[in-house]
Amino acid sequence: MKHKFSQWAAGFGLVCGVGLGGLPARAAVDFVTQVQPILENTCIRCHGPEKPKGKLRLDNAAGVEKGGSSGETVVPGDPAKSSLYTSTILPASDDNVMPPTGKGDHLTPEQSDILKQWIKDGAKWPAGLQLIARKVVVANLGDNEDNDVAIYQKIVAKGGPATPAEMKPYKTTIPGSEVAFEMVPIPGGTFTQGSPDTEPKRKADEGPQRQITISPFWMEKCEVTWNEFELFMYPDLKQANDPSRDSADAVTHPTKPYVEMSFGMGKDGFPAISMTQHAANTYCKWLSAKTGHFYRLPTEAEWEYACRAGTTTAYSFGNDDAQLDKYAWFEGNSESKYHEVGKKLPNPWGLYDMHGNVAEWTLDQYFKEGFTQTAPTGLVDPWIRSTKPYPQAVRGGSWQDQPELLRSASRRGSSKVWKVQDPQLPKSIWYHTDAQFLGFRIVRPLKLPTQDQIGKYWTSGVEKD
Repeated sequence: MKHKFSQWAAGFGLVCGVGLGGLPARAAVDFVTQVQPILENTCIRCHGPEKPKGKLRLDNAAGVEKGGSSGETVVPGDPAKSSLYTSTILPASDDNVMPPTGKGDHLTPEQSDILKQWIKDGAKWPAGLQLIARKVVVANLGDNEDNDVAIYQKIVAKGGPATPAEMKPYKTTIPGSEVAFEMVPIPGGTFTQGSPDTEPKRKADEGPQRQITISPFWMEKCEVTWNEFELFMYPDLKQANDPSRDSADAVTHPTKPYVEMSFGMGKDGFPAISMTQHAANTYCKWLSAKTGHFYRLPTEAEWEYACRAGTTTAYSFGNDDAQLDKYAWFEGNSESKYHEVGKKLPNPWGLYDMHGNVAEWTLDQYFKEGFTQTAPTGLVDPWIRSTKPYPQAVRGGSWQDQPELLRSASRRGSSKVWKVQDPQLPKSIWYHTDAQFLGFRIVRPLKLPTQDQIGKYWTSGVEKD
């Protein structure tokens, strides 16, 4: 007897209440953000309204309920009897695998599991929703457009957008390694960017001050270390049993440096340095492919908002630079080298080394005129995307800087002289060998950007291979 799919198609949402043993029930798979992209990108082109193969339509609830010439396609509550799921987990050599070999990429295990859980939850379909075949196109992604699509689909399959309830600290081990990093939740809010005219040692590029609203995001607790960055620099460091290798391997890796990149200052637990903004952006893309979460560099506004952590003083700990030794490595205590991350006191939001140790990349183009490129008030998540390789905005000050350059509002722009000693012609797109003070940290926005936005983040600037 045919199951009445329409009984489940009247709506969809979360499975609430209490599960076995008194534990909270698992949240249902969200159709629009998780199931719909899979069907539209891999199924509807063959099972849509025009000459559907096997007389099976998967573009609306009625078609799924009716099934095709081979019978039922979805049995709500029973994935094992639902060919929509079982056909996706067949070996690639099987003639019945879906999508068929040669007709597109097979589903990832994560995507198949989404279909399985959706069917198990009752195969709920939003009332009246009509799907359309899509060839996913991500705009402005450079030379690896197809790979960016795959990474985005992996992020959606991993769980899609996060919810405010998930804004908690977390620790992630990079797949295929024993290297982990920690992320700190940064609450959304409004703050004043820039420094007041009365702040000692203020520079003209730190103004005019402006009111900015920032959406919630996570920021890495510490600066990216060599332990993390060298997994990206040297693909051979990855372990053979790493399930994320295919998508991550497709990301372009840096050329091998011609010098020892720590310059004798240490690597295990120390911040990675001397990379271009392009290299930092590409690391974020690689890490997103590895983990299934979207990572990028912070905008200048996000960086200063996180550094200030609700304060309005010159530093996140106050105005007295005599206290700087407790919070930062700088010219006065660094002994002319960087130090292990996380060894000084954190700022009020739990972020380490926002002042000093190494300066940090942001996504923005730098203008010596300051913040005159955008409106003075009412801005929400502003970003001045880099359209040329120099200058790009760097924040935070470093181990070789005087205290005033470590202030929350202090800025500097990147320069060609940061790779003047590079003997390669043309100069490397990956390394600023002369910028031994320069590193970065990553952010993950709470709101997942659209497919066309992610590539713009990862290809900010023009240094690319």
